[in-house]
Amino acid sequence: MERSVVFAGFGGQGVLLAGKILARAAMEEGLEVTWLPSYGPEMRGGTANCTVVIADEPIGSPIVDRPDVLLAMNGPSLDRFEPRVAPGGTVIVNRSLIERPLRRTDVKGVYLQANDLARELGEPRAANMVALGAVVRALGVVPLEAVGQAIGEELGAKGRERLVEVNRAALERGHQKSGAPPSPPHFSRPG
Repeated sequence: MERSVVFAGFGGQGVLLAGKILARAAMEEGLEVTWLPSYGPEMRGGTANCTVVIADEPIGSPIVDRPDVLLAMNGPSLDRFEPRVAPGGTVIVNRSLIERPLRRTDVKGVYLQANDLARELGEPRAANMVALGAVVRALGVVPLEAVGQAIGEELGAKGRERLVEVNRAALERGHQKSGAPPSPPHFSRPG
């Protein structure tokens, strides 16, 4: 078994952290893992993405041409990576910032209001953890509890208990909402 995911968005949206947390959780579960970050020199506001590969045997390369899952946190990321997703894969679309529907019909679309759900929890910066919950569900190879534990290990430091707690709540919210039957997007396909 080998599964791959690309996390993509603007710098500052936490896509690298989300990928790192997933990689850590998979590693703690005894799986083989690679985490390959990529970001522009401007970091915040520039583009950032990372690829996580999870397998039950040694991984030949951290570079993936056809990821199984794409998390697109913004429009430019969806435009760039949607064509690369493996047929039959899953594209998780942050509907809080992306208005257009998927252009492909051979992938599953999961439309998630990541920013809005994070705001409901009182922590807008937790949108990446909402999205990570959806990624965990789509991949189906790492238990949600292991990812919650990895959040504690990555973010946990004395005095940061509330931060860990709200990020775990965001993770669970994204996992739940991404499993609900998809509601039809509120936009029309271009003619």
